[in-house]
Amino acid sequence: MTIQQASRGAFYTGEYRNVFRECGYTEEEIAGRVRQAWQDIFFGDENTRIYFESGADEAYMLDTGNLDVRTEGMSYGMMMAVQLDQKEVFDRLWKWSKTHMYMTEGLHAGYFAWSCSPDGSKRAYGPAPDGEEFFAMALFFASHRWGDGPEPFNYSEQARELLHTCLHRGEDGEGYPMWNPDNKLIKFIPECEYSDPSYHLPHFYELFALWANEEDRAFWKEAAAASRQYLHVALHPVTGLAPEYAHYDGTPNDERGYGHFFSDSYRVAANLGLDYEWFRADEWQVGAAERIQAFFADKSPEDYRRYTIAGEPFEEKSLHPVGLIATNAMASLAAAGPAARQMVELFWNTPVRTGERRYYDNCLYLFSLLALSGEYRIWAPAAAE
Repeated sequence: MTIQQASRGAFYTGEYRNVFRECGYTEEEIAGRVRQAWQDIFFGDENTRIYFESGADEAYMLDTGNLDVRTEGMSYGMMMAVQLDQKEVFDRLWKWSKTHMYMTEGLHAGYFAWSCSPDGSKRAYGPAPDGEEFFAMALFFASHRWGDGPEPFNYSEQARELLHTCLHRGEDGEGYPMWNPDNKLIKFIPECEYSDPSYHLPHFYELFALWANEEDRAFWKEAAAASRQYLHVALHPVTGLAPEYAHYDGTPNDERGYGHFFSDSYRVAANLGLDYEWFRADEWQVGAAERIQAFFADKSPEDYRRYTIAGEPFEEKSLHPVGLIATNAMASLAAAGPAARQMVELFWNTPVRTGERRYYDNCLYLFSLLALSGEYRIWAPAAAE
């Protein structure tokens, strides 16, 4: 059986592919896997879960490998919760984020501290833009799915305010924006002038162009186009692999040792798949996804490694092989080549990760489960709005 692609994106049709069903799994099996993964990752035993409630109305996602709480994980958890209609979990995570991570003064006022301790104390006073963009998207979806409430649960207003800061911080002489105002590319951190290819989410920017403050909507539309084009030059033309950090011209930035394919890079395949599923705006993504899958088709997960983007292996093994399995499978939303089904079946037969390093793997795992089952959806405003 061959994986089938639709001709138009789900944004236009309202129809989401269930790739697992295309591969022969039953609706009951698929729904059961999604439910069980949610249960394991959020409410499972101490060796599996990464979600922890705090006080009467807060909760956090723990990076179990580093024993901290990151905007990455908090915003990911919120996205998972809104997709699965888990409002209490969403609100607990957002309350913790806004209470403990949000910065009201200093160079990065208006952003979220990227790392905190589980007790809520800040471990860093800088932000990581991948957290902000996921916060904003999850907040818009929450507004459209559940409606806005009193602050801080006035989700849409919170999202618009955050995106305004992301674009306009620094215009008064203090601080920096998260997107370069000239080339429209997301930065690795606000005060630097290079990027992380895995931060590029054009499918989010298309929606920001509809729902952000009106004066910023043209920017977001241009950012979507710029990010899609950026990936053309950041991904290796043969392997499809991306570095963790890259210059604005797409060349690897290895100044700090992050110019190779490693943990951050895994997300690029997932992002290609979801952008193609939602918008089908760039047919180049099909070939890019297929090149990534072809590179890994003959490799055992036990031997996944750090690679140059040309595909030369290092001795260092992957820290997050389950995450890589998950993202390579999610690329099948765009890929139609011979490895597309292979990657989905490998993922289906891989359980959630347990142990110290499970946090990042299982975030990517649940996202891939949602996407491949047709449950990673655009939640738009009601037509009357």
